[in-house]
Amino acid sequence: MRNSTEYDLDSATWYRSSYSGGSGGNCLEVSDGHPTITPVRDSKHPHGPHLLFPTETWAAFIDDLKQA
Repeated sequence: MRNSTEYDLDSATWYRSSYSGGSGGNCLEVSDGHPTITPVRDSKHPHGPHLLFPTETWAAFIDDLKQA
């Protein structure tokens, strides 16, 4: 995981899971289009801290979720 201060995410486009139902509740948002990282944030605190995962790590995490 990397420090989000190393990247400018002000113009990032964020996406929420289609499973969230648009409720705005306890959701994570991710931003794509970054070749080596996947930024993740809490939808309730969009200006709060962001987590940055290596793209391969995030992809493996999602693959594991899909198999659960």
